[in-house]
Amino acid sequence: MCGITGKIYFDNNTVKESDVLAMNEAIIHRGPDDGGVYVSNDKKVGLGHRRLSIIDLSPLGHQPMEYYNRYRIVFNGEIYNFQEKREMLLAEGYTFKSKSDTEIIMALYDKFGKNCLSHLRGMFAFAIYDEKEQTVFCARDRVGKKPFKYYLDKNVFIFASELKAILTQKEYEKSPDYLAIHHFLTLQYCPTPLTGFKNIKKLEPAHYLFVDLKTKKVEKKRYWKLDYSQKLDLSEDEWKKKIADKLEEAVRLRMISDVPIGAFLSGGIDSSAVVAMMSKLSTSPVKTFTIGFSEKRYDETDYAKEIADKFKTDHHEFIVEPQALEIIPFLVKHFEEPYADKSALPTYYVSKITREHVTVALSGDGGDENFGGYARHSIQKFSFWYENFSGLNRFLVLPITKFFSQQSTLMNRLYRFAKTLPEKYDYRYVNYICYFSNELKNRIYSDDFKKKFQKFDSYYSVAKKFKESASEDRLDQTMYADFMTYLPDDLMAKADIDTMAVSLESRSPFLDHEFLELTAKIPAKLKIKGLNNKKYILKKTLEDILPKDILYRKKMGFGVPIDVWLRGELKDYAYATLLCEKALKRNLFKKEEIKKILDAHMQGKVSYAQQIWALLMLEKWFNIFFD
Repeated sequence: MCGITGKIYFDNNTVKESDVLAMNEAIIHRGPDDGGVYVSNDKKVGLGHRRLSIIDLSPLGHQPMEYYNRYRIVFNGEIYNFQEKREMLLAEGYTFKSKSDTEIIMALYDKFGKNCLSHLRGMFAFAIYDEKEQTVFCARDRVGKKPFKYYLDKNVFIFASELKAILTQKEYEKSPDYLAIHHFLTLQYCPTPLTGFKNIKKLEPAHYLFVDLKTKKVEKKRYWKLDYSQKLDLSEDEWKKKIADKLEEAVRLRMISDVPIGAFLSGGIDSSAVVAMMSKLSTSPVKTFTIGFSEKRYDETDYAKEIADKFKTDHHEFIVEPQALEIIPFLVKHFEEPYADKSALPTYYVSKITREHVTVALSGDGGDENFGGYARHSIQKFSFWYENFSGLNRFLVLPITKFFSQQSTLMNRLYRFAKTLPEKYDYRYVNYICYFSNELKNRIYSDDFKKKFQKFDSYYSVAKKFKESASEDRLDQTMYADFMTYLPDDLMAKADIDTMAVSLESRSPFLDHEFLELTAKIPAKLKIKGLNNKKYILKKTLEDILPKDILYRKKMGFGVPIDVWLRGELKDYAYATLLCEKALKRNLFKKEEIKKILDAHMQGKVSYAQQIWALLMLEKWFNIFFD
């Protein structure tokens, strides 16, 4: 797990080693163990690397790494099947100097070219420079676990794991991207390829970039796609065996490490399943890590301890009292894009504590996306059934919920649901999950900001993904949309940034691409049984492994009491930050409408916690990167 940087000139300029070193320094937290720079003989290509040593701790694992005196690579990630591929390549006559997965990638590229990606099972972002052909091949893993951000114009191509490295380069003139901000307010993150910085992009998951220095052409292409159209007709018992076997395989592969390894344990289904399988595969107690909060509705430590006791893990439990005012600037700086998922706070705290004991931690990320585990999946399924009662909705439910919509958060949600029932179901889904609805944006946007983006409907960036799933089932389409948007741009960004901020590697067995391909073949009716029995087939699979009170308890989610903080320790800070002269001069929002939102929340009429938190994150982002 590391950080990568690179700079390629197309014009007469030459790369200076100091340029690459400056980019490396900006992301040193991603790789505190080692660093390196390569500059080609003609000074047109510079590659940089910061290393967190996980596999092959010897100096032979140093990057940028050379192979066959032809290829140079910078690589961030882990290839879990590299030993299997190494044996295949040895039989083909390839030789290796190290025991690292990095060298295997270059050998696979030498043998298969761009198709080497089909041989990689893991998480990755890398760039390979071919000195002979004068080309640079860059790629990002299928799910987007590892980041790849870049700036490209006619003269230069600059890339890095984090865009703060790109900001060190003189070629980039820093400017906010207001379209990205418009989308951020809807989604709480900037949808790929946007980053919040004009002209800096994120490479989409499952895509590669191929740069030909001779012709100055850049090719971008998708190399993998999750397909929900090919369902398997199997019995429940057959599905249970397939799911258990493939998940155990994914866990086993992710336990390969030359450094101490552990697991995040929340006490939920997914992390508990990972810990159960790690315990089965390990000869020593698994190290597990849990954090709790004094606010009981956010505390899951009792459930985590039950799992820890059952599987006799080496359990570490910590109760934290988040210092929000101190942590906000830290998180905004590390996330570097406008980002407002409040679960970034507990994820950071558990990562920080975990890093004190291990260098690698397995997580349960991806279980909900695979098996329909979110409340919004059930709501979406319920809405399909409720469409049959459009008359009842129009003449009774809609008027009542509208009247009470400003009296409680629940009624506000119900009103949004009822109002969009006549809309197309993909659009309706986005309206339900969004933070600032189009209606609320219309209220708070300044006239100038509204005029700029009234033609750019943020809902569409998610809704358009529904039909890409190749499935006619609406639940499949919904989960596919989550995989293409929420998972990489929110959850994977959170996992990467929070863990890398403390030099910890996170691995996600549920997001193994072979496991994903298997679960995409499961009929949707086995994922949500009836209207609300979420993750049905996964729970059935785990009934002989996990306690039933863990499997069938109410989902809590991994959050913090932002609503309480905003009415307490953050109250004055929120007013002072969002209504200050500097914020108002940006001319994005109407002062009186922002004050109405703050007042309504502080008075307890309705919770605007998520919206206020997003506005705070946005203003702090402006403060750190542009003021």
